[in-house]
Amino acid sequence: MSGKTLLFKSNYAVSSRIEPFYKGGKVQVSRDEQHIFCTYGPKINILQISTGKIIHTIEQEDQEDITAFALSPDDEMLVSASRALLLRQWDWKQQQCRRSWRAVHSVPVASMSFDCTSTLLATGGCDGTIKLWDVIKQYCTHNLKGSSGVVHLVEFHPDISRLQLFSSSSDCAIRIWDLRSSRCVCVLESHYSAVTALAFSPDGHTLVSSGRDKICSVWDLQEQKVKRTIPVYEAVEGVVLLSGSTDYSEMGVKSDALHLVTAGSKGVLRVWDSRSSRCVFTQTLPDAPSLEHTEDDDDQDEERLGLLQLLLLPRSGRLITVTAEHNILLYQTSTLTVQQQFVGYNDDVLDVKFVGKDDTHIAVATNSSQLKVFELSTNSCQILHGHTDTILSIDVFRKGSMFATCAKDKSVRVWRMDVSSGRVHCVAQGTGHSNAVGSIACSRLKQQFVVSGSQDCTVKVWDLPESAGEGGGVMMMKARSTERAHEKDVNSVCVSPNDKLLASGSQDRTAKLWALSDLSLLGVCRGHRRGVWSVQFSPVDQILGSASADGSVRIWSIQDFSCLKTFEGHDASVLKIIFVSRGTQLVSSGSDGLVKLWTIKTNECVRTLDAHQDKVWALHGGCRDELMVTGSADSTITVWKDVTEVELAEEQAKQEDQVLKQQELQNLLHEHQYVKALGVAISLDQPHTALRVVREIRQREDGVQELEKTLLKLRKDQKESVLRYCTVWNTNSRSCLDAQAVLKVLLTHLSPEEMLQFQSAHTHLQALVPYTERHMQRINRLLQASMFLDYMWQKMRITGAIDSVNMDDEDDEGVQSIFITDKQPMQTTEEEEDEEMQCSGDSEQRLHEDEAVCTSKTAPGKLCNTADQLIDSDEDEDEEFPSKPAASVLQEIVSVS
Repeated sequence: MSGKTLLFKSNYAVSSRIEPFYKGGKVQVSRDEQHIFCTYGPKINILQISTGKIIHTIEQEDQEDITAFALSPDDEMLVSASRALLLRQWDWKQQQCRRSWRAVHSVPVASMSFDCTSTLLATGGCDGTIKLWDVIKQYCTHNLKGSSGVVHLVEFHPDISRLQLFSSSSDCAIRIWDLRSSRCVCVLESHYSAVTALAFSPDGHTLVSSGRDKICSVWDLQEQKVKRTIPVYEAVEGVVLLSGSTDYSEMGVKSDALHLVTAGSKGVLRVWDSRSSRCVFTQTLPDAPSLEHTEDDDDQDEERLGLLQLLLLPRSGRLITVTAEHNILLYQTSTLTVQQQFVGYNDDVLDVKFVGKDDTHIAVATNSSQLKVFELSTNSCQILHGHTDTILSIDVFRKGSMFATCAKDKSVRVWRMDVSSGRVHCVAQGTGHSNAVGSIACSRLKQQFVVSGSQDCTVKVWDLPESAGEGGGVMMMKARSTERAHEKDVNSVCVSPNDKLLASGSQDRTAKLWALSDLSLLGVCRGHRRGVWSVQFSPVDQILGSASADGSVRIWSIQDFSCLKTFEGHDASVLKIIFVSRGTQLVSSGSDGLVKLWTIKTNECVRTLDAHQDKVWALHGGCRDELMVTGSADSTITVWKDVTEVELAEEQAKQEDQVLKQQELQNLLHEHQYVKALGVAISLDQPHTALRVVREIRQREDGVQELEKTLLKLRKDQKESVLRYCTVWNTNSRSCLDAQAVLKVLLTHLSPEEMLQFQSAHTHLQALVPYTERHMQRINRLLQASMFLDYMWQKMRITGAIDSVNMDDEDDEGVQSIFITDKQPMQTTEEEEDEEMQCSGDSEQRLHEDEAVCTSKTAPGKLCNTADQLIDSDEDEDEEFPSKPAASVLQEIVSVS
């Protein structure tokens, strides 16, 4: 918006995107601890930890899902295995596949690991076999048999001189393979469920194994027996050993004994003393709910909060955990405090709102009980716990530092963001609905109340405690008033800008207006044929917008509740609407995956934005009306930026540049610098301007030679453009001769092979043929007509002017023609007869010559000079401009004859 003039928005461009990059499977970190490698279907995504951005994506050409991958310790090689039973070696920095080979396994590869020298690669298959590959010399070195079931874990001993490989399969045992003899030298049996992870001590003499049987076993590899069993009381998915050089006193680690960290199904990180089998420190997931659960909820909590993998980053002193909801968390090892969180997969994005000062963060509700707050600059996420079921809706108070959520757990919560640190915590909650709460709205003027709409068909107004957020606890909210608002589910509620009115939209196909003071009904808006998904007040006018499953958006008057306008354009349900541009425009999102920008005054759809592959449930505008964010069921969040002013500035700069180039073109033509002039015309990509240059060249006395010299000096891409322009010029009889002159030069000096190398040359040449044939046919007709006139001219004579006519004659006869055909035979001498015979013979000879020229197959660029003078005749049936006067045409024909 510039000055006081309201500028309608015309376009939005994608500013940033938060896309899914991990949906289960193995996660690995590079040796420099700067990148995270994770699988997503047929892709391997490389995430840069510092920025949270996907910098590389490696994708299988056959689109087969990747079952296992491994990164070499030197970070140079990446090997992947797919369901197609192929192994591929990648240069991940260049995103190129260096080679591929058959995995030899009869079924897909389930696990994979490199040795410390980045030379040997072990692959464990679902067929119970283990293959070892020399990736340098490119051949299979070992085929180890003896495991039962799927080999889901393979690890090399860190001391390469031992040449030992450890594996585990479905029989819950750990096998030690001697690679010198290709035999299993020992079977370690202690677990009664699948072994999930192995960790070696720095000296290589101790092994710690974890399993889903809720224990960790400490093994003495020299004696090949278990030293100690540590009961963890949860299914353990990952274990790592703490290095002895770091101070872990904050976690209660005081002895020099071997300490290990476990991650399991309860979502808890624990530190254990291997000597005493005692837990010395426990750290839960950040912002975990402190609610009392029954035993029936334990399984559900484990599925929701469980940790699936644990990795150690020794250089930076950090830990990485992977959760069951595909989140990746980074902890500081010395204190187990969370540093960063990345969301690998959001599932369905149900709602999203800008929060924080200057729209720096977004709060996202997904198909989960976790509330996610993303920092847009780094994509780092805060994962907040509080609701116990799926969060359905979010709304923000005016200042943006506080917002409210509602969920299927029948509760409403209010959250506050610390402006300085960006941390979010829950400050208030309220319960009272008898069914899922599907919509929520916050007060607009002050942070005083929230309104909720539920699937129990009621609307509740909750007063926010004045001291909410000042203390550290969560305060309880009470409902000020409750009203049964609709006959079916309440899908949307909205508070007016002055906090006096409330609008609600329901599945019963109506939108209703209420007085917020006592929830008294003011009016009903009827007209939608299906349920109303969203209602929104205009920020300026006294109108209400509604979006419905019937595919339409309607504007209602809040004075008489009549429908003022209807917008139709979506092919499916319209799920959300917002007003922009001071209420003069609105944006809608629908089940067709499209976002549309409408101008209310003209009912015109200004722009359709297509960036999602599924339903766009979430839509919200920024506080400065410059940004917009959308969230879809395809797990993608898109931040849009208004580029109207940018496009206008670019268009204005483009016009100014064109004016300067036009002036430069005039100067070049005046100075007879035709090569530069034609180059400027081509850079403008204006065929008509290039035609002016060609005509200027042809009007010179040496026009043919100058045109040939100019065209041959052009670059290849410029010649391609000139050929493309010729197809346009050739369609008009006024410019076809210029096109033919250019074609003559190109066809004369360029070989067919060079011509066909031009982009779309075949298409352009095909387009030239039919119009060229039509031009030749017209010229043939004109030549035949000119021969007839020549013949008639030889048979006619001028008798002279008639004597003056008496103007006063009472008969008042008109002026007689000055051309009179002599009907009397003329008396001629022998010399006159010879001269007449000679002229007649010359005329017949010219007639035969012209007929031969007309019937011959002339090249497109070789039209005769006669055509140049006759092309504008009114004989052309397809003439686009007014024809010349007949007398003028006849004069040209006579002069040619």
